[in-house]
Amino acid sequence: MNKMEYMEAAEESLLHTYNRFPLVLDHGEGVYLYDTDGREYLDFAAGIAVQAFGYHHREYTECIREQAEKLLHTSNLYYNVPVIRAAARLCAASGMDRVFFTNSGAEAIEGAVKAAKKYAYTRDGHAGHEIIAMKHSFHGRTIGALSVTGNPHYQEPFAPLMPGVSFAEYNDLESVKALVNENTCAVLLETVQGEGGIYPATQTFLSGVRQLCDEKDILLILDEIQCGVGRTGEMFAWQHYGVKPDIMACAKALGCGVPVGAFVMTEKVAERSLAPGDHGTTYGGNPFAGAAVDKVLELMEREHITDHVKEIAPYLEEKLDGLIAAHDFLTERRGIGLMQGVVSKKPVAQIAAKALEEGLIVITAGSDVLRFVPPLIIEKKHVDEMAGKLDAVLKKMP
Repeated sequence: MNKMEYMEAAEESLLHTYNRFPLVLDHGEGVYLYDTDGREYLDFAAGIAVQAFGYHHREYTECIREQAEKLLHTSNLYYNVPVIRAAARLCAASGMDRVFFTNSGAEAIEGAVKAAKKYAYTRDGHAGHEIIAMKHSFHGRTIGALSVTGNPHYQEPFAPLMPGVSFAEYNDLESVKALVNENTCAVLLETVQGEGGIYPATQTFLSGVRQLCDEKDILLILDEIQCGVGRTGEMFAWQHYGVKPDIMACAKALGCGVPVGAFVMTEKVAERSLAPGDHGTTYGGNPFAGAAVDKVLELMEREHITDHVKEIAPYLEEKLDGLIAAHDFLTERRGIGLMQGVVSKKPVAQIAAKALEEGLIVITAGSDVLRFVPPLIIEKKHVDEMAGKLDAVLKKMP
């Protein structure tokens, strides 16, 4: 089959919930992807911040191959060694105490919300607790995750959603304080807003929310699904701020391609929240996913990935700033580490589409931001190649 035949077959059988680029990817190597026609693409999207080690990392690939041959799944009725090891590594990397493995980021958010509600139920002896989330946030597509996603465009067709959610302005502490009441059980936010346009939290805001939560016995839930696992130059973005959450959700690069997420909590929350029968999953934390997470976290530490991100990120920032200086319709860059966004007055969807013609994969965030979330193993030569290809695209924009 040629490319067009593959795409036609897809449109006949797959539910049309994505407006996909006209590209049928076949395999990858390092920081490059190859389509079914054999054409090469420099990847600065990493499967939406998933492929931290790029493609065909030999040790990672061998690890999951060996586990697939040994044992894929048993259910959570039994212990398994890979997930026990993975949990210990994740607790060590985060400085937190208890882990629940899920199949996705949205499921991690669902579990975090349930844990916060159960914590408050245990504390107060009644239900009816509420959550403060942020405007312009994104936490997933399930009903619970959608309920705490601050974007009416995503929510409207699926109303009514989970009740008891109010939305504050991101990086505006007073707007959070104004929503707190006696029923508030948690404040939920992304340490770096992703889909909303690549907005990092300010130190004042995050520290202020932490203090507010401590004063009111409210739980701070941080969504690190996209910005976590090394992307910003720390294992988790909140570690830049010295502000530790009570519950953290993570996914994406946690499995580097194997679908897995997790919510992690402190012992204080674990002791007073989810108990046997309160939450569960058939696939979550199975031996295959556990082996992937264990290997990812081992490689992150052994190969000093966060140090590499800290080294290469300023060079990426410099090159992006150079593109902004060269093209007057690019107005601003923001982000942390290898999670960067560039604001454009011209349609970013068109720029991303034209970049494919130059052999470059970039994606968007919101309606006016080009998003750069490459594999964490990129080198300066890859940044140079990206900048050259993107500059050629920008020069052709009408």
